[in-house]
Amino acid sequence: MNIVSLLPSATEIICSLGLRDSLVGVSHSCDFPADVVGLPVLTSTTIPSTVSSEEIDRHVRTELATQDALYTLDVEALQRLEPDVIVAQTLCDVCAVSSGDVLSAIARLPTRPALVELEPTGLNDLFSDIRRVGATTQTDDQADAVVADLTARLDAVRQRSDRIPGDQRPRVLFLEWLDPPFNGGHWNPEIVELAGGIDCLGTPGVPARTLDWTEVLSSSADVVFIACCGFDVARTKVDLERMARIPHWPELPAVRSGQLYFVDGDAFFSRPGPRLLDALEAMAHCLHPEHHPSCDLCPVHRFDTCCTAEDQLRSESRRSSPFGPGIAGSTRNP
Repeated sequence: MNIVSLLPSATEIICSLGLRDSLVGVSHSCDFPADVVGLPVLTSTTIPSTVSSEEIDRHVRTELATQDALYTLDVEALQRLEPDVIVAQTLCDVCAVSSGDVLSAIARLPTRPALVELEPTGLNDLFSDIRRVGATTQTDDQADAVVADLTARLDAVRQRSDRIPGDQRPRVLFLEWLDPPFNGGHWNPEIVELAGGIDCLGTPGVPARTLDWTEVLSSSADVVFIACCGFDVARTKVDLERMARIPHWPELPAVRSGQLYFVDGDAFFSRPGPRLLDALEAMAHCLHPEHHPSCDLCPVHRFDTCCTAEDQLRSESRRSSPFGPGIAGSTRNP
């Protein structure tokens, strides 16, 4: 069986089902597990990677307004791979090749591969997607086992969080983009709530939206948690320097108390794959270390808004975390 994945979360799901050897093509963003790097790449993007976040946002808005594609699919390469199964998505045109482009490409193939289109907006949708991929690839038993493991981990976090009194649940400002600011969407508010927090500006299952800084500052957040879509830790630090220059930013309760955290959003929070459970466990420990064990798989870093990114890099190795091993100062990356 030849399987093609057109987005990173699908690649992670496919590999979790033991189908790595059947994977013959991936998207340009697929980088986990590490051994998928080097497989034929079938997509490319017009989104620039070396410009500011503001310029990226402007480019995306312009392309969407003119209905120009942000991603292209190499149909000739797809034909050469002769896929039996293609896994794509219908959730977000900003995230991967659009459903329309995938359907057009399939129409040009000499055979008709099975198409699995993922559209998760919450954790239960993720579990359903894993089972759908399993059913299409005849790995139902493995899919059931993966979902059972992920569900057990989710239930364990939920049970621990249920013991936390309401007045001890912090108001969390989850941001998935900084310039301009976006709140966390879809599954991320659900993760905040399961971890024992109260999402200030997000609603489970609802897409992210653009915020203005007045709204951000009026959120009265106890904790700011930043997981920039598509950005790793190093790239996120570049944007974090801007935060200190925002008027009244130091007045936010989370900033005054030093509760500003950031993670590799691209790896753990942006992709609706199995690693969302790593994200949940890491956030739960960050918010309530007395209730939840640490999760070293998803390091959470603490940011000092008085420091530059270079200062932060120097100081992280020296800072001892109030939240235990793997948090605030860990330099492990997946």
